[in-house]
Amino acid sequence: MAIFDDEPTKPKRVHEIGQDLSLLSVGELEERIVQLTAEIERLQAELKSKGSTKAAAEALFRRN
Repeated sequence: MAIFDDEPTKPKRVHEIGQDLSLLSVGELEERIVQLTAEIERLQAELKSKGSTKAAAEALFRRN
């Protein structure tokens, strides 16, 4: 947190695919694993949701 309002705040670190991991501490690596695992779960939930929507649409428009 900045002491004065005009002090720049540090941007939150974002993981970049392929970045040099040797510069990160054990704690930073563990935090990135937690963040990436949560993101994978979010992506899988969205994929599942889209699959359900697609199946419902196909069932609706399927000709017999």
